[in-house]
Amino acid sequence: MPEPAATASTSEAAVDPRLLEILVCPVTKAPLEYDRKANELISRKASLAYPIRDGIPIMLPEEARPLTE
Repeated sequence: MPEPAATASTSEAAVDPRLLEILVCPVTKAPLEYDRKANELISRKASLAYPIRDGIPIMLPEEARPLTE
């Protein structure tokens, strides 16, 4: 059963906090927030959510989804 435990810890630690310190929104250059539940990086200024796939932030504007808050 090591695989399920590895999967759980991988999803919990999806983004390195040091990475969050240097990543910015490619559209606005504003800081990003990590949404652990949705596994996305949120740019409030651009109203976009960038997906994180296999622990890798996809920082392409065409891959981001618009925020509808």
